[in-house]
Amino acid sequence: MMRDAKAIPIIGPIDPIDPTGTPWTLPYRGTVGMVCLIVAESAIFIIFVVAYIFYIGKSLSGPTPAQVLELPIFGTVCLLSSSITLHFAVAALRKGRSSACTAWLAGTVLLGSIFLASTAREWYHLIHEEGLTIKTNLFGTTYYSLVGLHATHVVVGLIMLSLVLGFSFFGLVREEHSEKLEVLSLYWHFVDAVWVVVFMVVYVLGR
Repeated sequence: MMRDAKAIPIIGPIDPIDPTGTPWTLPYRGTVGMVCLIVAESAIFIIFVVAYIFYIGKSLSGPTPAQVLELPIFGTVCLLSSSITLHFAVAALRKGRSSACTAWLAGTVLLGSIFLASTAREWYHLIHEEGLTIKTNLFGTTYYSLVGLHATHVVVGLIMLSLVLGFSFFGLVREEHSEKLEVLSLYWHFVDAVWVVVFMVVYVLGR
């Protein structure tokens, strides 16, 4: 006579709960993806910053940083201020204030554009008036590589912010999109943080 098979207990899905008894949810996928991108981009910037520091004072010919570089105070203030305006844009969208979000986004794009314009003006001065190009000496090569890499990231950020601003003008950006805008804000805050490092290395320590 065959014995009855032993019953196998079926374990249902277990809700993840922290020690306080509050269930937790997985982080937003967009945030995770942006954090991974920022980590990768940080590694690239570290390589360029280290290269710039390594070659400081090793150029065999002029001009030198002290001779041609000036502190870009105005552009720096504009770029760092743009992080504040973007923060307010995200906060406004979370509260469903689409019009305020649009205004803050417009301010962010304007401030970022001013920074980019100041960088372009600086490059025009260095190339056409000081004769410093990427081929002039080691300083020119590392300077344009590092500052140009950052400027490229600013351009990418401004394109994305301008697209969001355009959608916002037509009322297509609403409260349910606040998480997506916050993901974009992480990228922009990263770009601003990198500029602080570039500013200190190139315009303060490098001079």
